[in-house]
Parts: sequence; C-alpha cells; structure tokens
Amino acid sequence: MTEEKIFSKNSTFQKFEVLKTNRNKRYRYHEFLVEGVRSLNEAVKNGWKINSLLYDRNHLSDWAKDMIKTVRTDKNYCLSAELMKELSSKEDTSELMAVIEMREDSLETVPLSDNPFIVLFDRPSNKGNLGTMIRSCDALGADMLIITGHSVDLYDPDVVVSAMGSFFNLPVIRIADNNVLFEYISELKKKYPDFTTLGTTAHKQHPIYSADLTVPLMLMMGNETMGLNKAFKEYCDLLCTIPMSEKSYASSFNVSCAASILMYEVTRQRGIK
Repeated sequence: MTEEKIFSKNSTFQKFEVLKTNRNKRYRYHEFLVEGVRSLNEAVKNGWKINSLLYDRNHLSDWAKDMIKTVRTDKNYCLSAELMKELSSKEDTSELMAVIEMREDSLETVPLSDNPFIVLFDRPSNKGNLGTMIRSCDALGADMLIITGHSVDLYDPDVVVSAMGSFFNLPVIRIADNNVLFEYISELKKKYPDFTTLGTTAHKQHPIYSADLTVPLMLMMGNETMGLNKAFKEYCDLLCTIPMSEKSYASSFNVSCAASILMYEVTRQRGIK
C-alpha cells in the first residue's frame, strides 16, 4: 500500500469532492465516499472493496490506526486537517473516510433464504426514506431490497448515512428494466410454487394481517408521491393496506414507516426471533 500526502485542493482532492456531491461522476469512477465508524466497520466486515482510506495522521484514534494498518487498499491519502474538515459532512470532522468500489447489480448473485422475503421499493424519491428502508429491511430479516425505475442515488452520502451500517449488510439491487424484474419473479414462482407478490396501497383493500405472509414473498412498496406503479399493481397477486383508525385525519403513512409496519407483520407471522 502506498500513501500520498495532499495539502492543497489539487485534482485528487477535487475527485473526492465530486464522489461526495456528483452522482454522474460517482458512476463514472464506479466509487463512492463513505465516513462514519459504523459504516466503515460494516463495509470491511461484509467484504466491500476499499480502494482508499483518507485521514490526517495527526488526529487518529487506535481504531483508525488499526483500520489503516489492516485494511487492504490500492492507495491511501494523508490530508491536512483543514481538507479533512472541508470534506467531512459531520460536525466533528471524521478522522477516517474511505473511497469504496460500487457493487454490480445482479439479482442472480443474491443468495436467498429457504423461505425468501424480498422487498421492492418503486422509484424512491427521498434519500432519507431510502436509507430508512434499507435499515428496516436489514433489521426485519429481508433477503434483499430491489429498487426500480428512476430514483434517488443509492450511493448518495445521505442514503448511506441514514441507512447506517445496514447499507453494507443488506443486498440492494437496482433494476431499470421492469421486464428483467418480471422474468426474475417468474423464475421464483417456478422454484417456489406458493411465491406471492404482495402490493401495497393507501386505498382500503385486504388488511395486511389477513394475508398469509408465511409463504415466499415479495413485498412491493410504492413511490412516496405516486404510489405503486400501475404495471406492478397489475402484476401483484394481492393488494394490501394497513388498517387505520376511523377517527384518524391521516389517510396514509410515510412510505418508510409503512414499510416497517408491514415488514414487522411478516416477521410476526413467521415467528422470527
């Protein structure tokens, strides 16, 4: 491993900046910038490719020193305290950041459990909601999260931060072509004869607790504003809703809140502990 010192806003530092702020440049480099102890620990634990570590050698804890010593990278960068502060999104400047390689989107490479539970989020438009969805899927036992259509960037720093360490623990696959998704579901239905696609709606349909969620399942969540895509609704075996109090002024839940409620019902019915 080699180390390069950076004490000015040279081209290398400018690359770090665009990895943080520019979606198109992130995908051009196929890398993204990450900070935070929990996120970095989980990235290493789950085998993500760490291309570089960024740090100020004058402000390193034992944890950071150990990461620099043990994590295999292509090249590390020693920055001035001022540049680390400018690059960090935290009030207290992160002592260690990482440039991490993106993973390929491939449904077939994601291992499924014996009784699969997959969540789909259609065209997420809010970074915080996507991050929270990832965290809830991880916490409530989903095998993976599928993101469809044009959406916020999965690798945006705000998504990574709001998902916390779960970002690196849960497989998240982006699918641009609905036909690829439908072919995948068809294969799952062949492998699991009782595989069910369950869509969600704010309109009064089957209460979620009346559906059998113990079978192999794909739970489809709609866009925050427009709800679930019509094509997905028509493809679903069942549309369900979360019953709400008749006295309630609210007509629907925030999508990440609704997803957590629905996923909890899945784990409740399956008796997962």
